[in-house]
This record gives sequence, C-alpha cells and structure tokens, in this order.
Amino acid sequence: MQPTHNDPRIQRILATVDCIPPGRVATYGQVASEAGLAGRARLVGRILAELPKGSHLPWHRVLQTGGGISPRSGPGPAEQRARLEKEGVVFTLSGRVDLKSAAWKPDETP
Repeated sequence: MQPTHNDPRIQRILATVDCIPPGRVATYGQVASEAGLAGRARLVGRILAELPKGSHLPWHRVLQTGGGISPRSGPGPAEQRARLEKEGVVFTLSGRVDLKSAAWKPDETP
C-alpha cells in the first residue's frame, strides 16, 4: 500500500517529528515507535525524504540509530548538520551526535 497524505500513519509521523524540540534529536525508529508504528523506521525515512521543499517540519532533528546523518543527494546532509549545530547539537569527531546527551525524551518537560 502506497501511503497518501490522508494516511493516518503519515499524520502521526509528521505530528511526532513536529514535537521534537530544538536542540534535541530522535532516531527514525524512535519516531516510528512514538507514532505507534514500531518497526517502521524506513517508512519514517521515506515520508521525511518526500517532504516538499520549504517544509517547516523539523526533519533535521531525525537521525540514524547511531546518531549519524542519513546520506542524501544534494545539500541535505550539510544543511541538516548546520541546522542542528545552530540549535546547539554537538557532533563528535566522527560526525555523529551523542544520543545520550541530545536525545529527545518525550516525557521530559523542557
């Protein structure tokens, strides 16, 4: 089944990503779990990859399981890193984010 914009799964994914606060990150798997779609990390990645240009959704706050930026064509990875750094997210020398310090914890009050 090909998801459409009216698909409630997409709406839950988008709403979950929209809840990630500045300076925090989540993994694709965490977004899927929080959206009630455990095991659907690839669906999250596909939905975020298909966002329209100029979207205000904080897609840049979603990372791979190990805290890395997913490879994309074009300026995507550099733009994602720049946006995260602007929010105060720190990268290790290997180019990853320390998820222990930057992970979004939905139950935590800012």
